[in-house]
Amino acid sequence: MKAMMLTGIRQMEMREVPDPVIRGAHDVKIKLLVLGICGSDIHYYVSGRIGSQVVRYPFTVGHECAGMVVETGPAVKRVKKGDIIAVEPAMWCGTCDQCMAGRQHTCRRLKFLGCPGQAEGALSEYILMPENSCFPLPSNLSADHGAISEPLSIGVYSVKKAGLIDNKDIAIFGFGPIGMSVMLAVKPKHPSSIFVTDLIDSRLAIAEKEKVFWTGNPQKKDIVKDILHAKPYGLDLVFECCGQQDAVNQAVEVLKPGGRLVIVGIPEFNKWTLDVDKTRRKEISIQFIRRQVNCVEDSISMMADGTIDVSNMATHRFRFERAKEAFDLVDGYHDGVMKAMIDF
Repeated sequence: MKAMMLTGIRQMEMREVPDPVIRGAHDVKIKLLVLGICGSDIHYYVSGRIGSQVVRYPFTVGHECAGMVVETGPAVKRVKKGDIIAVEPAMWCGTCDQCMAGRQHTCRRLKFLGCPGQAEGALSEYILMPENSCFPLPSNLSADHGAISEPLSIGVYSVKKAGLIDNKDIAIFGFGPIGMSVMLAVKPKHPSSIFVTDLIDSRLAIAEKEKVFWTGNPQKKDIVKDILHAKPYGLDLVFECCGQQDAVNQAVEVLKPGGRLVIVGIPEFNKWTLDVDKTRRKEISIQFIRRQVNCVEDSISMMADGTIDVSNMATHRFRFERAKEAFDLVDGYHDGVMKAMIDF
């Protein structure tokens, strides 16, 4: 089969690699149909690492995917040949202390698609996944919905961890696909208002299409001043979704005493800094997010019943052999890209 592999910094080649072979009773072989490019894929493409996770070339990235089941192990019951499925990229052991505590996303032996040292990614014609990572899609959803269910589930999980949303004033700092996923998960919870910031005006235009309360570009507005003008007592909750120190600083400024900061974004640096005086005096609660757990089915259900509409998410499409063009587009934030999709 063909796989598009990273071969160096900003280098990518199509190579022939062996087809995956079913070996376990619960294995599922999947023919890829579509893959969404994630910010973490771009980190590996441009930097060759995320923190301690360092690429050893050649390596295949990609994890936001959907496909068709082509073969199953003898014990598989959840899916069958011909099913169109969403793929949960995490593969957990099920026996460690974290798994037993219902925290499969922090499994001691976790393997994750496209994560160096763990598992080759999904930017290939076929992948092999365990049965519990496979989720059949309802007939009214497409493979695109299946791929988008991965970032969307992070948004759903982030909102669950944030606590009460009803009648709260919310901000989302960073409106890439994860910020948009958080917004889509927040809206059905009936917040009083949603403020959105981003450095890219085309992304703010998408937020405006989604009818959020206010949008602002920090390079063009004093967003702290403007938000506090609209809400003089401050905001109840801020989701940091861009992995930027400036966004955390701004969140601390706009949060009211007793407010909550949820850090979803993955920074390229190793240490956050916080204003001790303001965070302490305001008694700000801080919640970090690690991917998601048990939210894929919720995400699929909310798309299927119309609670969440992801039609504004996928903005660009590329054929498999043009994957490098897609990565360069996303890396440079060109042409108003929100989510670039690879079609196999």
